[in-house]
Amino acid sequence: MRASIREVARRAGVSVGTVSNVLNRPDVVAEATRVRVLAAIEELGFVRNEAARTLRKGSGRTLGVIVEDLADPYFADLVRGAERACDAGGYDLIWCTSDGDPEKERRRLDFLEQQGVSGVIVTPVALDSDRIARLRARDIRTVLVDRRATGSVASSVGVDHLQGGRLATRHLVELGRHDIAFVTTEPESPTVRRRRGGALQSLGQAGYAPEQVLTIAEPEPTPAAGQRAARRLLEFGTLPTGIFCVNDLLAIGLINELTRNGVKIPQDVAVVGYDDIVPAATCVVPLTTVRQPRNELGAAAAELLLDDTEGRHVTLTPELVVRESAS
Repeated sequence: MRASIREVARRAGVSVGTVSNVLNRPDVVAEATRVRVLAAIEELGFVRNEAARTLRKGSGRTLGVIVEDLADPYFADLVRGAERACDAGGYDLIWCTSDGDPEKERRRLDFLEQQGVSGVIVTPVALDSDRIARLRARDIRTVLVDRRATGSVASSVGVDHLQGGRLATRHLVELGRHDIAFVTTEPESPTVRRRRGGALQSLGQAGYAPEQVLTIAEPEPTPAAGQRAARRLLEFGTLPTGIFCVNDLLAIGLINELTRNGVKIPQDVAVVGYDDIVPAATCVVPLTTVRQPRNELGAAAAELLLDDTEGRHVTLTPELVVRESAS
C-alpha cells in the first residue's frame, strides 16, 4: 500500500500542511523540521501522487523524457535542451533512463503514464506503434529521437547521420589518409548504421572498396572501449592512417591509449569522432569531430509536444568541427 501524506505527518509529528510545504516550498520550513519530515518520507517509502496532483490543478503541465544513459554527455545535453524548452513553455520535465533495456523502457513508460504526463520524448529501444497508440489513447503524445515509428502518428526529431558519416571520412580522405579504420559498436544502433553508411558512401566516391575499410567493433561506446579498440589496432603492427569513431567517447579513449603507446596524433594517425561533447575540445589531443546539435535536438522534440504536433519529422544538420586530432 502507498503511504499517505497523513501517515508521514503522524510519523514526523507535524501537520499535513507542514509535509506539503516540505514537498512544495521547503524554504519556508525550519531545517530541523524538514529533516524530520524527509526522514519519515524515507522510512515510509512515501511517493507523491503526481497524477492526482495534476488532475487537481486542472491541466497537465508535465512532460517525460526517456533516454538510454544520462551519464553519456550526448543524452545529458539532449535532455537539457528539452528542459530549457519546457521551462520556456511553463512545463516541468521528468527524466528517466532505460539503459538500452526494453523491459526497463516499458517500466519507465508505465511510470510516466501513472504520473499523468502530457507527452513523452523517447530515444527508443523497443517502443513500437502499438505502445504509441496506447499512449495516444490516454492523451499522451509521443516524440521519438533519431527514430521513426512506422504506422503511428508519433512525431520525431533526428540528425542527418548519413551526411555526418560522409563529412567525417571525406575529411580524412582530403587529408591524404589512405588506410582508414572505422571504430563502432556491436550491435549497431540504427543511427550508427546510418553514420557508417554515409562514411562508406564518401569512401566509395573516393575509390575505396568496402573491404578496404578495417572495422573494429566494441560492445559499448565508452572511453574504456576506445582504449580496447586502440590496443587491438596496435596488435596489427601497421596502424591505419585515419580512424573514424562512432562517437567521441570511443575516440577519446582511443586517442589516449594510442598516445600512451607513443603514437603521434595526428602525425601518425588522424582521428575523427562524432557528437562534439564538451570533453572533445579538452582531451589530450583536441578532437576533430562531427557536431550534433544536441541541445537543439532536445528543444525541437519538446517544442513538437508543446505545439501538440503529430506526424511531423524534423531533421537537423550536423557539421564538421576541425581540431588537432585531424588537421
